[in-house]
Amino acid sequence: MSLVELIARADARGLAASGLACLDRCVPLLDGDDEAVRPLWATLADTTGEEPGRDWEHWLTQLRDRLAGPDATGEDEAVVLARRMLADAPADCSGPALRTWADACSVASLRIHRLLDPAADPAPGAEVPRDGGAERLPPLVAAELRRQVGVLELLAGHGAAGLRPALEVCTEGRRVLRAVVSRRARGRG
Repeated sequence: MSLVELIARADARGLAASGLACLDRCVPLLDGDDEAVRPLWATLADTTGEEPGRDWEHWLTQLRDRLAGPDATGEDEAVVLARRMLADAPADCSGPALRTWADACSVASLRIHRLLDPAADPAPGAEVPRDGGAERLPPLVAAELRRQVGVLELLAGHGAAGLRPALEVCTEGRRVLRAVVSRRARGRG
């Protein structure tokens, strides 16, 4: 299934994990550490209620406070996109707003990876196709597309039990992006 199809079929936990994974992988752009998003992941693992994300709003507010940065004026597009992912996260971990957010995070994260991939054309408005495979995509972008598909497949196939391996996929992607951001900063300095 394509990324677009997986997002369309995902349940609330899958959508929340998908959007959160995209945001988590982009945390290095917001100067966040590896544990910044962990409490939100924990809310998705809570299986005591019908719906995941019981304390989602509380931890989302904490994350926004923790990663608050300057006004977006003067920041490059990748940072602005990462800030928008965080700002647009819905307070409720259910409903149509969650699907809209997960879809927007997918697009934004792929755009961020295209902007940061030295082998990619960062042309304005150039979107990464999400309805096919990763062939002919620059390496960083192709890997992000595979991670997004992988997270959604893990949640679709395993429910709450898919969260741990999804988090591992996310952690690997965050490390890659942190290295890219670090190399980019050294190149500017």
